[in-house]
Amino acid sequence: MTGNSYRLFPAYALLAMSLGACTQLRGTGDLGIVVERAAGSVLVVETTHRSQLAQVQGLGDLSHASAVYSRDQRYAYVFGRDGGLTKVDLLEGRIDKRIVQAGNSIGGAISQDGRLVAVSNYKPGGVRIFDAESLAPLADIPAIFDDAGTRSKVVGLVDAPGQRFVFSLYDADEIWVADLSTPSQPRIRKFTHVGSKPYDAMITPEGRYYVAGLFGEDGLALLDLWHPEKGTRRVMQNYGRGEQSLPVYKMPHMEGWAMAGDLAFVPAVGRHEVLVIDSNSWQERARIPVHGQPIFVMARPDAREVWVNFALPDNDTIQVIDVQSLAVKQTMTPGKAVLHMEFTPRGEQVWVSVRDEDRVEIYDTASYQKLATLPADKPSGIFLAARAHRIGL
Repeated sequence: MTGNSYRLFPAYALLAMSLGACTQLRGTGDLGIVVERAAGSVLVVETTHRSQLAQVQGLGDLSHASAVYSRDQRYAYVFGRDGGLTKVDLLEGRIDKRIVQAGNSIGGAISQDGRLVAVSNYKPGGVRIFDAESLAPLADIPAIFDDAGTRSKVVGLVDAPGQRFVFSLYDADEIWVADLSTPSQPRIRKFTHVGSKPYDAMITPEGRYYVAGLFGEDGLALLDLWHPEKGTRRVMQNYGRGEQSLPVYKMPHMEGWAMAGDLAFVPAVGRHEVLVIDSNSWQERARIPVHGQPIFVMARPDAREVWVNFALPDNDTIQVIDVQSLAVKQTMTPGKAVLHMEFTPRGEQVWVSVRDEDRVEIYDTASYQKLATLPADKPSGIFLAARAHRIGL
């Protein structure tokens, strides 16, 4: 799809696609979704009793899907690879609204005030902004980076304090900060020559530092959003594929970086290591040998542990790193193709998607014992509604 055309699907036509409903009177704080990537559906789940409440169908291509939440935690906004943006009502277990806004999308974010949803697009390259209530289009930010009008793929889109969105231009080696205080008139600040091929990015939990991974060179691009006038700087020059590179079977996700106190735990591209970075100096503190090439490196909410999953051929395994000793303390094998992990808000449970065995495993994080198993059709991303109140998620 090109231009500013959108396809809007009426809610009544999609209601029939929802199987089951969350008819019981309930709050939303313990709800979430599990993406069924092959079926184009999501499961609505609740963590208190570890159960499925509904299956919502008709969400399109979910092969690289992610989600954010409305501030009241009732609605999940699901970003599909086919350019679909779907607003799912968790309480009613149905699609509230759905549009197809681009040809190829790679994620999105919701604004600080919860009123704007932003989508990052590969095709056409850029970011589009929508009203969170109606999904009406509000702004289009094409990622044009030369006089010929060439567009870049956009990656690493996150929300930031001050009603801003920050994102990277993969083909242009740039980072842009968009101020959406006036949604119809975005103010864009561009940072150029940040490093070769920024492939993904994350923002630290307090919203100060935006860090982009560089696929075209060793190192990271760091932008201090408290002092943007200082521009970007390269850090961790020895990070990346490293001196003894291995085949990269799957790029790690920067969103999965773990922040535990003053330490950042980073998946090393093309290496069987997790890097530990001092976030005060952004210098390397340690390297932790692990089972394979790490994909998600995620901190338990109390920051005592970091959980890691891996790319092929080691993607049946999870390892747990002790933050104090900076060593692996536990190894688990949930099953074939562990794609994602999600902690409950206070960290007593972790939910694990096991794609090739069509199930979600739920573990007690104190004992590492399995608590429950939920059937799911090729599950991938697990996104709990508590994300609504965290910057960058």
